[in-house]
Amino acid sequence: MIARRIPRRLLALILGLAALLVLAAVLLFRPGPRIRTEAAVPRPKAPPAPLPRPHAEWIRPGSTLADILSRHGFSPSEIARLREDVKPVHDLARLQAGRTLRFYPGPDLRMIGFEYDIDELRFLRVLSEDGRYKAEVRSRPYVVRKAFVWGTIEDNLISAVEKSGETLPLALGLAEIFGWDIDFYTDLRSGDPFFILYEKRYIDGRFSGYGNILAARFTNRGKDFCAVRYVYPDTKAADYFDPAGGSLRKEFLRSPFKFTPRVSSRFSSSRLHPIRRVLRPHYGVDYAAPIGTPVQATADGTVLFAGVNGAAGRMVKIRHAGAYVTMYLHLKSVAAGIRAGARVGSGQVIGAVGSSGESTGPHLDYRVQYHDRYINPLSWRFSPATPLRTEFRDDFSGTASRYGFLFRVPFLFGLRFFLFSLF
Repeated sequence: MIARRIPRRLLALILGLAALLVLAAVLLFRPGPRIRTEAAVPRPKAPPAPLPRPHAEWIRPGSTLADILSRHGFSPSEIARLREDVKPVHDLARLQAGRTLRFYPGPDLRMIGFEYDIDELRFLRVLSEDGRYKAEVRSRPYVVRKAFVWGTIEDNLISAVEKSGETLPLALGLAEIFGWDIDFYTDLRSGDPFFILYEKRYIDGRFSGYGNILAARFTNRGKDFCAVRYVYPDTKAADYFDPAGGSLRKEFLRSPFKFTPRVSSRFSSSRLHPIRRVLRPHYGVDYAAPIGTPVQATADGTVLFAGVNGAAGRMVKIRHAGAYVTMYLHLKSVAAGIRAGARVGSGQVIGAVGSSGESTGPHLDYRVQYHDRYINPLSWRFSPATPLRTEFRDDFSGTASRYGFLFRVPFLFGLRFFLFSLF
């Protein structure tokens, strides 16, 4: 059977009709656009209006918030309301001289808000909203860089740190870490070396302060003291330990001063009293220091007495854990809030050196009792504080190993840290 050939025109007509049918089916059965209800369509939030260019004003010594705001058209009642609205966030009763206030004027040139620099890293922003004032503390973005410094004691720690190119706060930080084992006046020897790995903060490329000391080593009288800062992963609490995981903190600081003044009289069972001229026990250590030198509590505790006590003059007496009691005699003044029943922390300033009571000159008579018996604070061996938690010992070992060269070969560690800091 011979197949018939379909004419070309007929074939083109058939193919054209088929294409039209396919196109019609697509158009007919294509799903239409989804219809959203008004509630389902998200409306973009209008961005907050940018604040206008601020007017900066330097806070002069003796200026108060009322003085400053009154110059900007605020009435006494408005100032009182602003202060109360802001008080839960920050107390504006005392402004620190030398800091800056930035005022934001509204369209009618009346102030709609201001900012106050609390410190280098934080500022307070206050804005007017519906007749009230909303306040929040904001942080400035900053960059943290690691740094490494070393030096040798010639006279004292402060001058040694300054000669290395750094400043007082870093020296105080180092003294606080090793203050449990080293008396930074009586124990220091010329030639004692130190090495510090620490953080420096920068805002807009400008140095703004020190961060944490990450690791440090101090050699005193031929003995090495090493410290590693460790942050617990769960609580984020931080403390310093030696490379083996032993706590650097003891129950008591070595001295009631950050930098210990000269010891003018030591603990003795028989000493000639400088005023009464008779032999009697001296159950304390006398530190000669200028009047007004801050005195710190040597451990956490509760104040038993704060006031004038006869020949002891103005004094503070503190009870501590483990049956210890400390006494601070001949003070010029007692710090604010230090009264019977108050809790104090280790290193907290409790008063200032004076010459009250039976005293021949400005000094502090520091005494310690253990189970109601006087002990010599310079020779007594205080036990360590809370040790490193066992479950984090392996994690701590990893942290300590990063600083291992600092504790063994300082020069190689410095080279290693320099190369590490480049990346």
